[in-house]
Amino acid sequence: MLHKGSCHCGKVTFEVETDLEQVMECNCSHCSRKGYLLNFVPREALKVTQGGDELSTYTFNKHAIQHRFCPTCGCAPFADGQKPSSGEKMAAINVRCLEGIELSTLTTIPVDGRSF
Repeated sequence: MLHKGSCHCGKVTFEVETDLEQVMECNCSHCSRKGYLLNFVPREALKVTQGGDELSTYTFNKHAIQHRFCPTCGCAPFADGQKPSSGEKMAAINVRCLEGIELSTLTTIPVDGRSF
């Protein structure tokens, strides 16, 4: 299913093809502070439709994931990285940035990111 999303101010918009069958709630220092609910997709399933050239990037720890955020409103709609097992390019979608999603209907899987 195609979902549309954006940062808070609307400068960055995107579309992502995903079923949202489950979302992950990571307890690492970054995700827990930001309140992320993440859905991972192959990078080609994510299309930035506006503002991609204006995104800023934040990395931490092993610097393996590029957390993208809008420099105007600070909202972080997705991150880029690679699947550890195969090197496949992946995107971590912040489900809270998608339009029309009722979060209470999603199956949330806890992830112990503090242990990574």
